[in-house]
Amino acid sequence: MQVIRHAPDGCPALVLNADFRPLSYFPLSLWSWQDTLKAVFLDRVDVVAQYDTVVRSSNFQMRLPSVVSLKKYVNHSRAPAFTRFNVFLRDGFTCQYCGAGERDALTFDHVTPRSKGGRTTWENIVAACAACNLKKGGRMPAQAKMFPAKKPVRPSMFELNERGRAFPPNYLHQSWQDFLYWDSVLEP
Repeated sequence: MQVIRHAPDGCPALVLNADFRPLSYFPLSLWSWQDTLKAVFLDRVDVVAQYDTVVRSSNFQMRLPSVVSLKKYVNHSRAPAFTRFNVFLRDGFTCQYCGAGERDALTFDHVTPRSKGGRTTWENIVAACAACNLKKGGRMPAQAKMFPAKKPVRPSMFELNERGRAFPPNYLHQSWQDFLYWDSVLEP
């Protein structure tokens, strides 16, 4: 993890909810500088911190925002979308059968195979490396003697955000540090 003092390419803005917590940690809630300026001019956000980078027009100039907070609170109580990424995030980007952290080689595995009536739901899908998925095949866990490390469940948005905190991005701008809570990352 690298903490930088200059504006990263593109000058993204960290987007905070109205309570000054990031909308999401993984992926980190970032907007492009263009989307951020649009939100500023539409009065949807408050600028909390700025880059040294200035944008100019013929009759206006402004430092680009590096941190903004929404004026209206976005409630995270809704259920997260069932996506491949969110399943992998729930499972910590590790195979639920062997524990391998082959992030790029993970697949979906139906605990109860589709051929046996298993559905594609939070409660029946786990992250599995390709080797374990192939080994288990279309068999039930007891037949294959392969059981997921954790019972698959539907996570809340809060749980996914907490899980995402374990995967900080490749860089953090210095102005974001007061709003992000990765203990090992925030050391100067």
